[in-house]
Amino acid sequence: MASYDNVVVVQFEISGVQYALDIQIAREIVEMIPITPVPMAPKHIAGIINLRGEITNILNLNYLMGLPVHTDSENKKIIVLVPEAANGSNVGLIVDDVMSVLQVSEDDIDKMDESISKEAYVKGVIKSGKDSSGNKALIIWIDITKILFDILKETHDA
Repeated sequence: MASYDNVVVVQFEISGVQYALDIQIAREIVEMIPITPVPMAPKHIAGIINLRGEITNILNLNYLMGLPVHTDSENKKIIVLVPEAANGSNVGLIVDDVMSVLQVSEDDIDKMDESISKEAYVKGVIKSGKDSSGNKALIIWIDITKILFDILKETHDA
């Protein structure tokens, strides 16, 4: 069983649910900019952007995780990942909003059952702060590198 000591994550929101990913794979967070669609691309590929001279593939995280897509783009952001997270490609993820960067202690992380986490791409559930009913808020800590690996593998195998 992995030990997490203090984990640092980027907390973001999709469809009203709080998620997190490892800070080490996030290169930067940028405001939403116009995205050029790619013809005949799968639904999870929103398109491409020119980010300071680098062509960056933009993925719609809602589609990747099977969540409803909201067109309200008021607070949408793009989390640009380090190239190592996507097999050397420049990749950004569209999220509804970025909340904060959190340092989380191991005591505030519940590990998922291994059989569930393999299918759901979930590393664990982070209990942080308080929700509206006074309980600790739950943040789903996703394994974005595994999601990207599986998507790239499916695309390559197709």
